[in-house]
Amino acid sequence: MRVCYNKLWKLLIDKGMYRTDLAHEAGITTNVMAHMGKNEDVRVSSLVKICAVLGCTFDDIMELLPDEESEV
Repeated sequence: MRVCYNKLWKLLIDKGMYRTDLAHEAGITTNVMAHMGKNEDVRVSSLVKICAVLGCTFDDIMELLPDEESEV
């Protein structure tokens, strides 16, 4: 399984927020945001902080997708 944060980026657009604003308000580093921008794994504690700021759940900011290898 792989993770995709496209829901988070759309939510930020809908709320008129920038990634840097979210990082500052959630108290996470820009490195965490960079990893998310590449759909890489991040700590659950970072996701919890993001959800607290945005008032949402994990399902609202990310989704799990099957590995590309298994789609063949």
